[in-house]
This record gives sequence, structure tokens and C-alpha cells, in this order.
Amino acid sequence: MKFIIAIIKPFKLDEVREALGTIGVAGMTVSEVKGFGRQKGQTEIYRGAEYSTNMLPKVKIEVAASDDLTPKVVETIQQAASTEAIGDGKIFVLDLAKATRIRTGETGDTAL
Repeated sequence: MKFIIAIIKPFKLDEVREALGTIGVAGMTVSEVKGFGRQKGQTEIYRGAEYSTNMLPKVKIEVAASDDLTPKVVETIQQAASTEAIGDGKIFVLDLAKATRIRTGETGDTAL
């Protein structure tokens, strides 16, 4: 099993969620986060005034997936979240040692 963490632009969340649903992802966790990458923030224009932000709003998606489904999940997130612009985000894949469904006690892939 793998634990996939994707940091994306907030307005791409619905596209990513729908795309993951079509490949069989049953659930995910979504958090609103702030951060920066190589661009170190950016300059914004708001109501005619220019200001600098060094922590940009992003969305963090967390998905647990079987080893077989993981490459498709990563590919789907990358395609759905891409704007081909700086700041599109990152995808991280970590090994997931164990998963347990609280209600039934199922473990491993069946808990997902």
C-alpha cells in the first residue's frame, strides 16, 4: 500500500476529485494549507494595490491506495491538477505500513 500526498492549486480540487473518482479511488482527505516552493511566494494585485505574499494558499490531498492503483492515482492527479504554470504543486508517494478500518477491523488493502 502507498500513501499519496498531493499539494495542488485550490481551484483544481474539483477536477482532481472527479478524475480520481473515475479511476476507482473510494476516498480522500482534503486540507487547506499554505506554503511556498521555488517561486518563494509571488506578487499579487488586489483592488488595484500590489502586495507580496510569501505563503500561497494550496490544497493538500491525501489518498491511501493499493500498490497496483498507485501509478494511476499519481498520473491522474498530475493530469487533472496541471495548469502548466509555476506553482502547480507536488505529489509525494510514501510506503504505508498498515491500514485498519475502525468499524470492521479490516486491515490492509481491504481497509481501503
